[in-house]
Amino acid sequence: MSSIKVWDLPTRFFHWLLVLSFAGAFLTAESERNRDLHVLLGYTVLGLIVFRLLWGLIGSRYARFYSFVCSPKVVVLYLCQLIQKQAQHPVGHNPAGAVVIVLLLLLGLGSGLSGWAVYEDIGADWLTEWHELISNAMLVVVCIHITGVVVSSYLQGENLIAAMVTGKKLGHVNQAIASNVASLAWLLLAVVIGLWIWAWPASKDLNWLLHTFSWW
Repeated sequence: MSSIKVWDLPTRFFHWLLVLSFAGAFLTAESERNRDLHVLLGYTVLGLIVFRLLWGLIGSRYARFYSFVCSPKVVVLYLCQLIQKQAQHPVGHNPAGAVVIVLLLLLGLGSGLSGWAVYEDIGADWLTEWHELISNAMLVVVCIHITGVVVSSYLQGENLIAAMVTGKKLGHVNQAIASNVASLAWLLLAVVIGLWIWAWPASKDLNWLLHTFSWW
């Protein structure tokens, strides 16, 4: 086996933009001063989730849902084999990772939509509680995802975090994706950064950053 391209650039840009946006939205959730920033980052999360759902239908080989979404039976079998150290690790997402990814997409969608409804004063107070509950659940799944990546990296003897940066994993040449789709990735990045520059109320005042992390 050799190092091959597995994750296209749009998938990688989506991943790291989602990390930044969700982290920022979560850290500013309790700050009234940074409410507009929280909303902006929340909308970014929602937009990124919508992009990923579409990319899961028309994207490159390992980005498509059909390549990793599987039945509960397959997931349980994979986990049993993993415990016995007999699991076969796919080039793309493994069955356990697929469950986490689907959960993150659904929770991200729910968090974004409920946050939008709260901001627009649609619904009752219970919607605010649900927004917080869904966001907290998403944080838990994120922690599970990070733990799973670290454990899988150890068991596979391959740095999966680095793979989401470089796009490369170990595999056979015929398993590599045909295109990196770089133009779409740069367009996605430009749209997100453009949105931040246009709408970020604190773009000319970085004091919000010190205020957000003052509890440290």
